[in-house]
Amino acid sequence: MSSQVTPQPISLLLIDDHELFRFGVRAFMQPHPHIQVVGEAADGATGLAMARQFQPAVILLDLQMPGMSGLQMLAQLRRDCPHSAILMLTSSDDAADLAEALRGGASGYLLKSADADYLVRAVGRAAAGEVIVAESMTSKLVQQLRVPNAAAADLASLTPREKQILRRLAHGESNKVIARTLSLAENTVKIHVQHVLRKLSLSSRVQAAVFAVENAAALGE
Repeated sequence: MSSQVTPQPISLLLIDDHELFRFGVRAFMQPHPHIQVVGEAADGATGLAMARQFQPAVILLDLQMPGMSGLQMLAQLRRDCPHSAILMLTSSDDAADLAEALRGGASGYLLKSADADYLVRAVGRAAAGEVIVAESMTSKLVQQLRVPNAAAADLASLTPREKQILRRLAHGESNKVIARTLSLAENTVKIHVQHVLRKLSLSSRVQAAVFAVENAAALGE
């Protein structure tokens, strides 16, 4: 009789200077056994140390904290925890903050007004490699990360497979999901994504997604 292997829970680190807010997040994560809060920090220095120690699957990071802000922490977290998905969780709906966070390597941008169920789902999606942006921020994202129209001419340089993958990026799909959908190896998808970004002179998957949405007609089905 074969035994099933229980999947490891998603390790989650909370970095926020408001104790009551951390308590609330921890409380509504508790009923979900697939997510495990491994630590919490009230400031940037402590948060960086705990991130290095735990190497969590997902980091919920406050944007505005005294001393070291979440935006200032991003570069160090990306370097020290390359496999962690970083979700900015903030009350700021400023478009410039959104753009800076995503350009800095954040895996998502969520507002603190989000309901508990949405946040639980977002943690799971981030752990799976998806990029998550609060729905109310989507239009601001498109405006801030709009790429030059001149890049549309570079579409001709993409192979049919690269165009196919670019269309999947427009849906916010992770490499793993794209690989499963297209029956490819995940590493092959990763290489294709790198080629797409290079050929279109784009700096991130998020910019690629915006470009794909704006050039949907040219990309075809």
